[in-house]
Amino acid sequence: MTSSLFALCIDATSPPRLARFWSAFLGRESADDPDGGGIVLPPADDTGFRIRFLPTDQSKTAQNRAHFDLTSSSPEGQRQTVARALELGARHTDVGQLPEEGHVVLADPEGNEFCVIEAGNNFLAGCGFIGALSGDGTQAVGYFWSKALGWPLVWDQDEETAIQSPHGGSKFTWGGPPLMPRSGRDRVRFDLAPPADGDLHAEVERLLSLGATRLDPPGTDTVGVTLADPDGNEFRVLPPHWR
Repeated sequence: MTSSLFALCIDATSPPRLARFWSAFLGRESADDPDGGGIVLPPADDTGFRIRFLPTDQSKTAQNRAHFDLTSSSPEGQRQTVARALELGARHTDVGQLPEEGHVVLADPEGNEFCVIEAGNNFLAGCGFIGALSGDGTQAVGYFWSKALGWPLVWDQDEETAIQSPHGGSKFTWGGPPLMPRSGRDRVRFDLAPPADGDLHAEVERLLSLGATRLDPPGTDTVGVTLADPDGNEFRVLPPHWR
């Protein structure tokens, strides 16, 4: 069986602060994290994922290669979402968006970008409040993650790809080339976990056969195994019992 998405991980100099912000903003419960960070728990159904904020002493210096696209049901709803985010500690930010574009670009208290999309976006219809995790990536990386997670491709056109869990929920999208230059370690990463009766070694071998590369040598004293996808994005495969 394939691994599931255990968590979307985001580095933070103050994990509790970011966990409080996103917990309040998304209306979800939070919890402590065994790695010293903070967790925003997934919704009760199968259409979401947990968000882990992991401690780092490195401040954010460049635009993230992945960000949330949040949906709106009406123009007033979009304004209310923006106002709530600003009240909780977000700020407006400029990533090169044009004045005529309908979405609003914000950043959380540590500068992680996210977009509040205008109402009427058909591509994100039915995906929930977090309509998408929009990433910078090639067509090959979309194909890789479709196979890695067992999520079907729901968009594959002009080198842009998107996948979505069979249960629905947020889409994961990659916009095709040219890619944004990488500046140090990506602050937004995936943690995967095999099923409870799965095998870590077998799952790592499967992911390597799909095009991943290993970043930590076998036997490294860390939790799980660190790999990179075909675009060089770091991710980790946790042991089956790590919950």
